[in-house]
Amino acid sequence: MKEIGSRLYDVLSSMNEIKWNVALKGLLTGIISGMLVVLYRLGIEYGTETAVKFYAYLKLHPLVILPWIVLAVFVGLFIGWLVKQEPMATGSGIPQVEGVLLYGLKMKWYSVLIVRFIGGILASFFGLSLGREGPSIQIGAAGSKAVANRMSKNKLEENYLITGGAAAGLSAAFNAPLSGIIFALEEVHRSFSPILLMAVTTAALTADIVAKNFFGLKPVLSFATLPQLPENLYLWLIPLGIIGGLAGVLLNKSLLFFQNIFNKLPWFLRPCIALLLALPCGLFLPSVLGGGQNLIQMAQTANSGLVMLLIIVVVKLIFTSTSFGSGIPGGIFLPILSVGALAGCSLGVAAVNFGLIPSEYIPVFAVCAMAGALSGAVKAPVTSILLTAEMTGSFLHMLPVAACSFIALLLSDILKTSPIYEALLERIMQKKETKRSDKLGGLLEVPVELGSNIAGKMIKEVIWPQGTLIVGIRRGETEHVPCGNTIISPGDYLIVLTSDHTYKEIKLKITELCHTK
Repeated sequence: MKEIGSRLYDVLSSMNEIKWNVALKGLLTGIISGMLVVLYRLGIEYGTETAVKFYAYLKLHPLVILPWIVLAVFVGLFIGWLVKQEPMATGSGIPQVEGVLLYGLKMKWYSVLIVRFIGGILASFFGLSLGREGPSIQIGAAGSKAVANRMSKNKLEENYLITGGAAAGLSAAFNAPLSGIIFALEEVHRSFSPILLMAVTTAALTADIVAKNFFGLKPVLSFATLPQLPENLYLWLIPLGIIGGLAGVLLNKSLLFFQNIFNKLPWFLRPCIALLLALPCGLFLPSVLGGGQNLIQMAQTANSGLVMLLIIVVVKLIFTSTSFGSGIPGGIFLPILSVGALAGCSLGVAAVNFGLIPSEYIPVFAVCAMAGALSGAVKAPVTSILLTAEMTGSFLHMLPVAACSFIALLLSDILKTSPIYEALLERIMQKKETKRSDKLGGLLEVPVELGSNIAGKMIKEVIWPQGTLIVGIRRGETEHVPCGNTIISPGDYLIVLTSDHTYKEIKLKITELCHTK
């Protein structure tokens, strides 16, 4: 018994040491990632404000439009060249981070940062309908990758720090640390462990402190008044959830559809077309420029008529799809939220016009549908609920928001909609597999979590997927060649050789064995 107690104490001491070691590195990750995202956020906001002013100038001075077109083509060619040099920096950035963590994709942190900053900020000066959150998540992950390259002891710890950097990116982008933590666990890493939670929490909270020193303590969306929805109006949550879910599903489908169209064009034309399409939007409907934070603010005031609101919804949806489909570095989180908020506002205005609800509840409709749209498109309902609460600074509407989120999720499932980031990751992996189609199999590296089915077992005791061979185990800084009697320990990193083309399927099966259920 004494020997067992001594061994248990040694294991717990080792786990505590790893936990606090990761926490300290998470603090550093949060500081670096937070600062990078703050700089990116300042650049994007300045670029969008400048774009609005410049389009107003173009409307008054039409002779300047021709030089603007020439400039747009030149900048589009330059952005296209940047993205071609670093394909991992195209589009949102969230699928790429998921690919790094789930499938072992390689990410050069320095080139990703260069392309994200230059390409994203340049595009913002033309007012493209792209958000800052996806790029911020990848920027945070790239910053943490730089820290991990210098300080992490093994691949497992590196992945934990990258996940922490992703959480820090969303936290700093929206001043929403809880959402950053949950999104990193729910969507990015898709697994949970105490050590991972420590890395993610410390990074997200630290990044939030950094961001608040620059942007203040106010929520990103300072809704002036959000009255509590009375119980007699709770039946409206059903159509609200449906409207929000439909908005999310439509945007999901539209984003993938326009990406297919743009992928058929030469790479150098894609950004040029997106920048040129921004011109009519900027001249005739400047409210759709940028990520859409202004539209969410518009939704709470409901100053526009119902017809104008519907026009803005349609234009914003198409403009976002063309901006994103071109492959220009930029996110879709905020555009999804803005389309959902406008859809909810439209339903609220229609209900007011028919005398069904008081006008004071229109902002509540906008907030609920906003969460529904994000849940319907991304299919991460917990993140949708928390992000809406943190961005608006109100937890009073947690129940209505949650109801709309899950109704939207149900609708999305009924319509058989794939989560947008999962669909985008699938496309990235297909390109990667096309490039390596001449190879037979490949190497996988998978961490073994504490409490998983295979932790503590000998290799010969595990039923491994057909077509795999365990060729190495990384334990700390050393690598061992295993035999059948080798015991697998929590924290080990299995090196698996696959002998056939089912790389993705084997990856999923091995991951399921190694992860805690």
